[in-house]
Parts: sequence; structure tokens; C-alpha cells
Amino acid sequence: MPASPETITDPDDPRVADFRDLVAGDRRPGTARGTGPVIVEGVPAVQRLLASPYRVRAVLGVPGRVAALGLPEEVAAYEADKWVLSEVVGFRLTRGVLASADRRPPADLDALLAGPDPAAPRRLAVLEALNDAENLGSIARSAVALGVDALLLDPRCADPLYRRSVRVSMGHVLALPFAVLPDWPGGLTRLHDAGYLTVALTPAADAVDLAGLDPRAHPRTAVLLGAEGPGLTPAAQRAARVRARIPMRAGVDSLGVAAAAAVAFAALR
Repeated sequence: MPASPETITDPDDPRVADFRDLVAGDRRPGTARGTGPVIVEGVPAVQRLLASPYRVRAVLGVPGRVAALGLPEEVAAYEADKWVLSEVVGFRLTRGVLASADRRPPADLDALLAGPDPAAPRRLAVLEALNDAENLGSIARSAVALGVDALLLDPRCADPLYRRSVRVSMGHVLALPFAVLPDWPGGLTRLHDAGYLTVALTPAADAVDLAGLDPRAHPRTAVLLGAEGPGLTPAAQRAARVRARIPMRAGVDSLGVAAAAAVAFAALR
């Protein structure tokens, strides 16, 4: 039987504490990075959350929006008018509904590299110092759409479960396993040992043409992407097996990292 939402009239109601003052971040002051609940915005993203392995803690939205989701009765469901909702979250919510969920720990690195079938083709997106949550969310959305199986992050990357990352990914990041490679970039040898061709994406003129890499010849491929602006560090490029560039019209030296990621994922699919 679907849950029947309870009405919230007081922005300080402790039942909606997960959603309070989200402009200050997803975690309460004094708590460690990457420890707060996962916050998901909008009906499509909340529906993806419900279909994911993440345990939903609560859902909050404007009248009618929460009930229409048909939530399981074990999910705490609340509704509030748009003014109370805005006071709770700290901004005007245009998508009408929010959900919170318990975090899941990053995947075991060896298990992520092997995948469900160690003999099967596999694609990874490997991110270095990608500290913009919205770029990370956009990359995650493209990754799910274009056949990338998992994300591998260096220790400086943004939290892939931060609200803005989840929002920009439209909730798709919740379906994408991720792990952290603590030894960077030396740990890329673990990918090579697991049979991956590591491809460092760079606009450098001496890099090979991305279109010249045959994805059928490399059933296991990992695409390395750096932060917007600086791109991949020279050390990361040296640690990769191949440096590849996306050919562009004269006068344009590079794409934004999210757009470049989508092109690379499609080319190496």
C-alpha cells in the first residue's frame, strides 16, 4: 500500500532535518565530507533512487507530488506548501520533491576493476581532481548513457553523491559504481594489471587521434579525464598507456570536460 504523506507546517520540524538548509551543503557542520545523507531532487531522479540499491530515508515535496510517486509504506513521506518547503531547504525548489537516502560505501577497488565477469568487456571513467560537482554529475549521466560501467576517482575529486552532482546526473549516478584510487597516479598500474588500456584525454597536438583507437581491439578501456581548465596533470598523462585528443576545428583548442567525456565515451564504446 502506498505511503500517505504527513503534512509539515513548521520548517523546524525534526522529521525533515535531512533537508534543512541545503544551501550550506548536504552534511551538518562538524561532520566529515561524504558522510551526510544522499539528497535527490525531482520526480525522475527520485524514481531512479527508488529503483537503486540505496535505502530511502524520507521524501518531502509539495502537495500531490509525493503521493503521485506511490511510495512504499515503509518510506517516510511528507508534504509541505511551497513556502514552508522553501524555508526548510533554504531556496525555492522548482522540482517539487526531494528525497534523502543512506549512503553506500564506495565499491571495493579490486571488485570494481574485475566487474561481474572478469572476462567481459568493460569501460571505466577515471577522474583526476575533478572538483566541480556539476561537471561530475554530467559525466556520470553520459557514462550511464554511453556504456561506461563505473567511475574511478582520485582522492581530490568531488563527492559523486553530493546533491548537485546527483541533480545534474538526473539520478543516474546512483546506478554507477564508484571507487577511489588512493595512490595517484601510481595506482594506475592496478588498471594495467587488470587488463585495461588507459587513455589520457588531452588537447595536446602530439597526442594520437581518439578516432584512431579501435574499441574492439581493447575490450577493457579506462578513459582518464582531468579538471576543467588545467586538465590532466603531466604525471597522470605519463602514467597512462595512450594520450589521445579529440580533433577540432582550427581556433578551438578544447572542449569542456563534460562534453569531452561524452565524446570519448561514445568513441570508445
